[in-house]
Amino acid sequence: MPATTLDPRTALVLVDLQKGITALPTARPADEVVARAARLAAAFRARRLPVVLVRVVGAAPGRTEAGRRTGEHPADFADPRPELGRADDDIVVLKRTWGAFHGTGLDERLRRHGVTQLVLAGIATGLGVESTARAAHEHGYHVTVVTDSVTDVDPERHRNAVERVFPLLGETDTTEAVLHLLV
Repeated sequence: MPATTLDPRTALVLVDLQKGITALPTARPADEVVARAARLAAAFRARRLPVVLVRVVGAAPGRTEAGRRTGEHPADFADPRPELGRADDDIVVLKRTWGAFHGTGLDERLRRHGVTQLVLAGIATGLGVESTARAAHEHGYHVTVVTDSVTDVDPERHRNAVERVFPLLGETDTTEAVLHLLV
């Protein structure tokens, strides 16, 4: 369903658009996602709407069939992409799980700003973005996922999230459509 409206207090949440993650091979080129996300961030900031920069700096504990990644990340792995800019009043979230809500205090910070809706973009569509969208929906936020501003290392996981999961959690639309709703 195309995005129908944006609440007066909508926040933009950019998930894991950091140097280490955007260097991975993705279904849609990460540079395109970052460029679109930068346009969204500039538009939200121009309207004095909150921008949340989410960065993954660890991993959740526990065993998985896929195993755990081991080894050292480069020193700048978690640095945000410079194209996104950074305003003094941006909300920065450091997370150790897929989603931006668990153990980060994000919900409380958004509530202090009176936020009722989240617009989501980032990487990976079927992991960090989807987990954040699910938690946002469960916390009672209106959710909009910008489908041309998300990508994943797994094209099938990306497609599944965009076509099957996100429509159950909120609305989906393009960068241009969301920018048009901001006017």
